[in-house]
Amino acid sequence: MKPLLTFLTLILVMSATHSNGQSGKATTVKTTFHRETSVQIGIQADAAVLWSLLTDAANYPKWNATITSIEGKIAAGETIKLKSTLDAKRTFKLRIKEFEPNKRLVWGDGQGNRVYTLTPNGSGGTTFTMVEKIGGLMFPMYARMIPPFDASFEQFAADLKKEAEKKGSHS
Repeated sequence: MKPLLTFLTLILVMSATHSNGQSGKATTVKTTFHRETSVQIGIQADAAVLWSLLTDAANYPKWNATITSIEGKIAAGETIKLKSTLDAKRTFKLRIKEFEPNKRLVWGDGQGNRVYTLTPNGSGGTTFTMVEKIGGLMFPMYARMIPPFDASFEQFAADLKKEAEKKGSHS
């Protein structure tokens, strides 16, 4: 049964990602023990421009409407404290788990990970993908208390696109 559920989840994620393309429209796949939200958008800027925005903690609130603050350094092995508009009273303590300049950034905690991926799109731009998977054995007990991420992911991607394309046109 578990292999079948894994296969069906994979099919749902693949079809959601495929139909999503680079539209900037978020999709969410839910199972009993996890939830995964993703967004993908084409940005007419070099990956280095996006990377500089994604790793500049202090300036997130200046360009991104979904983040109210990030304290700490976004670098390999570091820990940051993030405040989001989704839960303004909570501070998320997140560890930087992967840091591959201009390509991949992963941060997370015990409940989940957020993965940022930058892929050259062949037309001088970059495909930005953001995926967050949260869950675990206790997930069914608290899942209904976690707000949906779709609108926030769409806003994050749109804000990143706007700022990166603005900065990219100045280089």
